[in-house]
Amino acid sequence: MIDYFRRNIDNTFFDRIKLEDIDTILDMGTGTGIIAIFLQHFKSLNSNFNPRIFASDILKESIKCAKNNERLNQSSSKIIYLQSDLFLSFPKSLRSTFNIIIFNPPYLPSLPKIEEQLPKKKIDHSWDGGLKGIEIIIDFLKDVKNFLNLNKAHYIYFISSNRCKLDELETQIINLGFKHEKLEKTHIFFEDIILNRLQYIPG
Repeated sequence: MIDYFRRNIDNTFFDRIKLEDIDTILDMGTGTGIIAIFLQHFKSLNSNFNPRIFASDILKESIKCAKNNERLNQSSSKIIYLQSDLFLSFPKSLRSTFNIIIFNPPYLPSLPKIEEQLPKKKIDHSWDGGLKGIEIIIDFLKDVKNFLNLNKAHYIYFISSNRCKLDELETQIINLGFKHEKLEKTHIFFEDIILNRLQYIPG
């Protein structure tokens, strides 16, 4: 994602959206905080780019890690952190606000022991996308439109893998009303990693 953003964000545009039109950004599943910190650093270098940047994660340990990394990178202004399972704990005040939402979800199918309903470990939240590897992404897509600012241009970016049920995911994306573009694909170890971009098209 960051490689793509480095090539497609300049002093005027965030991947074809004018910088001054972007008010609020969400980095969901922030993990180490690397994407939010990257955007915060770009914000400190460009006076045309002044959004509020939010970072969320289901694990409090990830939020703590991201905050520590922000301090280590000496960000000039504060990222706003939320611990939440997808949008479940987001305040109502954030509905209809985000111009850019970035999600690096868990996207691999569950292992057999997890399919058998054994307790999920914290580390499993980083990779376990459900029985087909797409359930978490679909749950995200069902709610994300409620948090987009549909009065302005917007983008949703997310990662998927050829190890999950991509055909079924594509069908769900279309049925939920999104325009879908596959931006890039990279082979890493045992899988193809795909960077996707969505726009919500209200019916």
